[in-house]
Amino acid sequence: MEYSQVQVPKYDCLLFDLDDTLYPLSTGLATSVLKNIQAYMDEKLGIDESKIPDLCNLLYKNYGTTMAGLRAIGYDFDYDEYHSFVHGRLPYENLKPDPVLKSLLSSLPIRKVIFTNADKVHAIKALNRLGLEDCFEGIICFETLNPTHKSTASDDEDDTEFIGSTQSSTAVNGTSGVFDIIGYFSQPDAQPSGLPKTPIVCKPSESAIEKAIKIANIDPHRTLFFEDSVRNIQSGKCVGLDTVLVGKSQRVKGADYALESIHNLREAIPELWEADKIGNVSYTGSGVVAVETSVTA
Repeated sequence: MEYSQVQVPKYDCLLFDLDDTLYPLSTGLATSVLKNIQAYMDEKLGIDESKIPDLCNLLYKNYGTTMAGLRAIGYDFDYDEYHSFVHGRLPYENLKPDPVLKSLLSSLPIRKVIFTNADKVHAIKALNRLGLEDCFEGIICFETLNPTHKSTASDDEDDTEFIGSTQSSTAVNGTSGVFDIIGYFSQPDAQPSGLPKTPIVCKPSESAIEKAIKIANIDPHRTLFFEDSVRNIQSGKCVGLDTVLVGKSQRVKGADYALESIHNLREAIPELWEADKIGNVSYTGSGVVAVETSVTA
């Protein structure tokens, strides 16, 4: 008899962003999302059309999403209505089934979870259009991170399901007491730390990523995080995740890997498949363990 070491895979979960990560930016959905957000700000919130582009840029830069920023500076609106307006008229026909990616994902013997700032309806629709709906065990989305759609800043909701609740915000449109973020940053000594907080939990907030980790019950040190956003990658790195920047061929600070396309997955990170090649392996416990194997003379 002899003893051999069982090799335990480095990762036991893959956490995937959805938009512009599992499909390319060239589909045009991101452009349409921005156009629809700006139309919502004009038509539904009554924001001066000439201020919208600058406002969008500042809110996205400082809050992660324009929606989170709008709520922070004082606009009240129904979250489901917002998502319906912004995602309801996207060119989903540009998303085609991707059998190559489906085959890649299906061949990976590792947990796979979606982590998106988008709402549940959009996430499910996009995955269905791509033919990837069966490749993931769960979706962490807007409703998951914001299950009760609270109108006050809070990050202490527990026991959240993957898909989250279907409750709607009861807030109505309103513009009283709106914080002038454009005016604020026109001041020479303006700092982001002086901005009002948002009640919305979303990437790239480290607390949002930590919440997703808790909800999915994953070990951040054994999880690989796929994202097209550099700042989301960097936040993920700060909470202990290994990271893959998708859509770029060069690594940036905070990225452990860079993939020009998600289709390059096997070539760039072949070790993800090595678990299938290891003989006499039993993945129980953690670390390297001794397992007795028989030897024929």
